[in-house]
Amino acid sequence: MATTDSHKKVLRAAGTLFVVSALAFAAAATTLSVTFDWPDILREPASVVLPAFDAGGAGLVWTWFATAWTYGLLAIPILLLPAALGFRDRPAMQVATYAGAASVVLSLIGFLRWVFVVPPLATSYVTGDSTTKAAVDAAWTAQHQFGGALLGEHLGQLLVIGWSVAVSVLILRTRALPRWLGAVGIVVSFLYLLNQGDILATAVPGFPVWDLAGLLGSTGWGLWVAALGVCVLLRSARRTSRG
Repeated sequence: MATTDSHKKVLRAAGTLFVVSALAFAAAATTLSVTFDWPDILREPASVVLPAFDAGGAGLVWTWFATAWTYGLLAIPILLLPAALGFRDRPAMQVATYAGAASVVLSLIGFLRWVFVVPPLATSYVTGDSTTKAAVDAAWTAQHQFGGALLGEHLGQLLVIGWSVAVSVLILRTRALPRWLGAVGIVVSFLYLLNQGDILATAVPGFPVWDLAGLLGSTGWGLWVAALGVCVLLRSARRTSRG
């Protein structure tokens, strides 16, 4: 009985946190998009990004902080999901869980740059002379490509896509959750993967880019995460109704 109650609590916690993290991140990211033209501004030069960031003031910094940690919340349900679905003994799920948790950490680094690294760069850029601006421009490019494009976008996205594909395949094979959820997870993961073209183009000029991949992929993937949470909650409710 105690084990059953504990399992129900894990199911409810995982489902709730998937939904909460997806919705909270969507709200923070929408605010960031409206106030800072994110994510399009990420591909602009320092001469555009840094003055715009400085003009945003403390409010923009706190928006980035909220965006970072609402996404960071996703690590908890990712870690809870194997126990919630009874997949803890499956090696593929174990590897996928580690990859998913690692992806959140990498994305956090990418997001939190805007809280701890970018503000002093922006201040130095807008107040400095031409020599200072040139130096800050170089520093901006280095940290943006390393912390943003490499860690947050390339590795962070690839690992979380791997996690969602693994979860989707297990759903299709075991029917632990509705099969449509697994099928949709694979489709949105593929769309999200296509966004890598835009990221690789920052290092390989001329690399093919599909402009809608980022919007469709990230939006679809976020909705899938919320749907995953709802399906886990429904599974918990069915178990509760059975006593």
